[in-house]
Amino acid sequence: MHTVVVGTSGTTAEDVIAVARGNARVELSGEALAALARAREIVDALAAKPEPVYGVSTGFGALASRHISPELRAQLQRNIVRSHAAGMGPRVEREVVRALMFLRLKTVASGHTGVRPSVAQTMADLLNAGITPVVHEYGSLGCSGDLAPLSHCALALMGEGDAEGPDGAVRAAGELLAEHGIEPVELREKEGLALLNGTDGMLGMLVMALADLDRLYKSADITAALTLEALLGTEKVLQPELHAIRPHPGQSASAANMAAVLKGSGLTGHFQEESAPRVQDAYSVRCAPQVAGAGRDTMAHAALVASRELAAAVDNPVVLPDGRVESNGNFHGAPVAYVLDFLAIAAADLGSIAERRTDRLLDKNRSHGLPPFLADDAGVDSGLMIAQYTQAALVSEMKRLAVPASADSIPSSAMQEDHVSMGWSAARKLRTAVDNLTRIIAIELYAATRAIELRHGLTAAPASLAAIAAARAAGVEGPGPDRFLAPDLAAADAFVRSGGLVAAVEPVTGPLA
Repeated sequence: MHTVVVGTSGTTAEDVIAVARGNARVELSGEALAALARAREIVDALAAKPEPVYGVSTGFGALASRHISPELRAQLQRNIVRSHAAGMGPRVEREVVRALMFLRLKTVASGHTGVRPSVAQTMADLLNAGITPVVHEYGSLGCSGDLAPLSHCALALMGEGDAEGPDGAVRAAGELLAEHGIEPVELREKEGLALLNGTDGMLGMLVMALADLDRLYKSADITAALTLEALLGTEKVLQPELHAIRPHPGQSASAANMAAVLKGSGLTGHFQEESAPRVQDAYSVRCAPQVAGAGRDTMAHAALVASRELAAAVDNPVVLPDGRVESNGNFHGAPVAYVLDFLAIAAADLGSIAERRTDRLLDKNRSHGLPPFLADDAGVDSGLMIAQYTQAALVSEMKRLAVPASADSIPSSAMQEDHVSMGWSAARKLRTAVDNLTRIIAIELYAATRAIELRHGLTAAPASLAAIAAARAAGVEGPGPDRFLAPDLAAADAFVRSGGLVAAVEPVTGPLA
């Protein structure tokens, strides 16, 4: 099994995905264990002093003015976890919780939080045992950390609350820890606060969304190329010199991907034929690289923000190398929230342009000789009429999901936390948007492959033929009389979601950008 070693200098997106989705084993480096021990010595020294230190010997948030006596500090740390584990709503996905737990461990291992090495090791033990705390949809405002989600995870470390075992069954966390020989943690000064105070949930969802969107933007370039072929469009708009004079890197990459898919096509270049006289393709076809390219550049910016967060140690207060313990506002989720919202906007536009291309394939007045709705016997058969309805409904929801969560704020903690990021909410809606975008691209794939096969006497590009063959092998059926359509669309969705479409094309085109 792949092992991810956690050190003091952050982690990578690849490691997050390996732990969250691939169940990679987690180990703490010797460097991390030493840094944890050094920082804990500083916290213990401060705890022994009579002067109050926030998070060590005081209450929290609006209650920070109270100095807590030594005999009550363990209770204080337990209480903050119990009281903050106040989430409600549906359970959050296992991969999200694992990403959240791993990223909190990453910050703890930095040596800036003052958590004991034994607590960090227990965090790693839970991940390695496949124990996943039950975390709920609602409870984070994206400021002072993803408080409720992280609290539910910390509760499981204490042997309290519920968790999912490696068999998928939800049980009492204490029972699961005992079965795996894991001792529950007895929290000491600052440790409860340190386990709750990070942007780990929203960051984990950002990292996974970027991985999914990378696949989807490549898939969208492929389906746009397939639609261009099916509409007998021109590939001349994809020439690299046209994109070099508007030097957005994402645009050039998308155009190059489409050109690679279309290489050798016998369906393109029919503009001047009497059966399909045109001067230009419609915007949804001609401007596909500009729209997808802008989304790619948005992803590049989001990936830069994610890389900075992956290198960060987010906690309050933090232990500095010179021994100071200082309060700060680094837990505010604005940097992550903004790009999560930006990605949702770009994804909505990509879905919108894909739907417009699909609609063009189905309209006999704009499809340049294709049968209405790509039906076998139009009138008797409805073809893909309602598949486009489904796609349109998904696009409409994508537009609603593109409304920024980060433009909102709501005060909390008796106005101490009076401006929050709503980054968790931005991440949750982006996950839905990514799911919907997958379905939208799958429907364009379904329509475009059928349309190409209806162009009798013309041969598609080798890459297109490879995509069609792989789709058919994956259960995505081709032209024919009306049938129960939902299973076909589900197969197309699974084909795109798994990366099958990209995998089918790249042996012909080479790696897509």
